Amino acid sequence: MRSTLLLLLAAGALAAQAPAPTPPPTPMPAWLKPGAAALEYEVVAWRRDIHAHPELSNRETRTGNLVAGILGVLGLETRRLAGTGVVGVLRGGRPGPVVALRADMDALPIQEVVEVPWKSTVPGVMHACGHDAHTAMLLGAAKLLAQHRAELRGTVVFLFQPAEEGAPAGEFGGAKRMIAEGALENPKVEAIYGLHQRPEGPSGTLGWRSGPLMAGSDTWHLVLHGTMAHGAWPNRGNDAVLMAAEAIQALQAIRSRRIDPVKPFVLTVGTIHGGNRHNIIADRVELTGTMRTFEPAVRERAIALMHETLKGACAIHGGTYELTFKDDDNPPVDNDPRLASAVRPLLAGLGVLEEQDLIMGAEDFAHYQRKVPGFFLFLNSGKGKSGGNHTPDMNLDEAVLKIGVAALAGMAWGHADIRP
Repeated sequence: MRSTLLLLLAAGALAAQAPAPTPPPTPMPAWLKPGAAALEYEVVAWRRDIHAHPELSNRETRTGNLVAGILGVLGLETRRLAGTGVVGVLRGGRPGPVVALRADMDALPIQEVVEVPWKSTVPGVMHACGHDAHTAMLLGAAKLLAQHRAELRGTVVFLFQPAEEGAPAGEFGGAKRMIAEGALENPKVEAIYGLHQRPEGPSGTLGWRSGPLMAGSDTWHLVLHGTMAHGAWPNRGNDAVLMAAEAIQALQAIRSRRIDPVKPFVLTVGTIHGGNRHNIIADRVELTGTMRTFEPAVRERAIALMHETLKGACAIHGGTYELTFKDDDNPPVDNDPRLASAVRPLLAGLGVLEEQDLIMGAEDFAHYQRKVPGFFLFLNSGKGKSGGNHTPDMNLDEAVLKIGVAALAGMAWGHADIRP
């Protein structure tokens, strides 16, 4: 009796330690690839139209109206939130889970230099991160799934989000606002999927990763205070420009000398503004930048070291500083292992699937993943000598759009096969 009890206890302990069962492979519907290919002309046309009329964060009025109109024609329930955002709901003909697909709609304050017929018509504004393509691909996925709504198990919620690049100063936006205004409610979303194009690598390849994928981001603002004086008598002042030079050099030593070299971490100074005139010792310099981390402990350590470094740099030159962090931080994008495992076979059937390296770029898709399990995918769209994202010569291979449509629609369709 005693030995039997011990065996039962041991078996229970082993069962408790056993990993969760791997979900069954997500099958690819026979209509998925040909259906997406049949929509290619329409999806490309949508992308070009949006690209020619880019709108900055929280200003996506035309884009939101275009999206809402198309979803209405498809017979989806639609509602507006987060200012210019759009939510479309497609209820399938069969019972099943509620899953969301998300795309972002905002452009960037960049002057486009790519000479194409659909070049931006708005001076100083450009879709330099491919959000035009994301929006067009999600519209394509909505149309493809709507064509098969009778067989669709469950409900698909389409989230067209403003301000992924960050809301203007003093405004609220992005994924946080979508969530706050109920984007994941009514119906209550159980899981979310999304993708991002990258004008790099072999066009059409898919970047897959389970677990951590993209870094968390913080935006910081630094003000250095000195004492103004005539440029001929620098000894009578405390030079904020010199403090800035000292601070920039010293801040870079945090990455190179103060943080464990095997821990992903980036600290960037993006802007510097200061001074009054060529012959005046500046009493104020402002700097802004970004910090990227994957681990909370690294983030906290880096912030403490920034304060320590700036305190020393200012003390050397007789000045003071103010360091603040904006309330626009993004946590790391962390793909749910169960979802990642389930969609891998389907994605492999759509193109060449590659293990994606960690990326120090950030995405506010991570805020959705804090609420529900989520999976984020990369779609490589390299074309010739195109610049990277956030550059004036960014261009993408439109031939990949049908792959993105199939990936989005397929992940939503197959989610019903993922059992708890």
